[in-house]
Amino acid sequence: MHTPHRIAAFLVAASFAASVAASAGSSSWTFDFADPRTRVAFTAEHGYGFDPDSAGARFSVLVPEGNYRVTLTFGHDTQAGDTTVKAESRRLMLESVRTAPGETVTRTFVVNVRNDRVPPPEKNAPGGDRVLLNDREVGALHWDDKLTLEFVGPHPAARTVAIERVEVPTVFLLGDSTVTDQRREPSASWGQMLTRFFKPDIAVANHAESGETIKSFITGLRLAKVLSEVKTGDWILIQFGHNDSKKQWPQTWVEAHTTYPAYLRALIAEARLRGATPVLVTSMQRRNFDAAGKITNSHGDYPAAVRAVAVEEKVALIDLEAMSRAFYEALGPERSPLAFADGGRDKTHHNNYGAYELARCVVQGIRDAHLDLAAFIVDDLRDFDPAHPDAPESLAIAASPGPAATERPRGN
Repeated sequence: MHTPHRIAAFLVAASFAASVAASAGSSSWTFDFADPRTRVAFTAEHGYGFDPDSAGARFSVLVPEGNYRVTLTFGHDTQAGDTTVKAESRRLMLESVRTAPGETVTRTFVVNVRNDRVPPPEKNAPGGDRVLLNDREVGALHWDDKLTLEFVGPHPAARTVAIERVEVPTVFLLGDSTVTDQRREPSASWGQMLTRFFKPDIAVANHAESGETIKSFITGLRLAKVLSEVKTGDWILIQFGHNDSKKQWPQTWVEAHTTYPAYLRALIAEARLRGATPVLVTSMQRRNFDAAGKITNSHGDYPAAVRAVAVEEKVALIDLEAMSRAFYEALGPERSPLAFADGGRDKTHHNNYGAYELARCVVQGIRDAHLDLAAFIVDDLRDFDPAHPDAPESLAIAASPGPAATERPRGN
């Protein structure tokens, strides 16, 4: 756990402040964390600063919506550094960047920044000009007008940061609580871990949200938001199914053999119409074991429907349902709770370890499907076999500041 005294030590040691080299309307910003002039709390007037509620771990810059290449220099003159960097709502960007005393290293990644505004419809036309956010999303870091960076770890040692707006391909994520950027520890999803595995030449725009279904994603104008931004050469990863099967939700229920495939085909057609590549992802299973130690199917015919549409529409498929079975069964009934939220009491949602391993599954699925997207995967990432996952004890992602999650995700 990241402790306040460690954060305070980092602030003193690194003179955690910045000088901004930007003017109104600029598309690039430079901050030097040795300049005392910017040791301020974030305000819209300043346009940058530290989140006073994060014990100095989060630094934000007011920027227009878009994709930004972030270049960070790490190191300390006299102390070793160990820094993990997250962006927006806990998206893992850099994992444990270590520096020896007197050493500096530079790392780069791309952050997608968005707000909830949608291009308004023409006069008398149906639609709206904002995504219909739920009450838990109001004020979320991934729906505001700031680029937020979070520096955590045993010995954070960021020195400088340069931020530049860029035009790069984007991977859009459509889905539910198992994909979304979970905002509080210890909950996490594969969508917010996926960023760690891509080179600094591509962005990930995670539009998934807890409780969403394929229907509500459309009616809540989330799809309209995605379609207003997607361009030729982008990818759209689509994972629904956890909430779509709930007949007790009559407004959003879809039947596995008829309406569910029809809605999937509609999303595929919308992506293709705009020159983007759709990719279907089956939902991971819930953690329900039978007496033989095998995962039981809690999704009915919905995964099979996704597979069938993928074949019929000639769309790439990432079979996360099958990979999750292998992952959970490899850990077994006794150890698999170590991959789940709420101390393992939650059988659907994951912690940092479980989300990280499922993101590895998705990355492997990208490779196995021979997608062009695979060219953007970091070079040093080995192939992943979910039947032989990393040990839970081997992965320790530095925790984000703030209170722990107390509410179950929407739709649970």
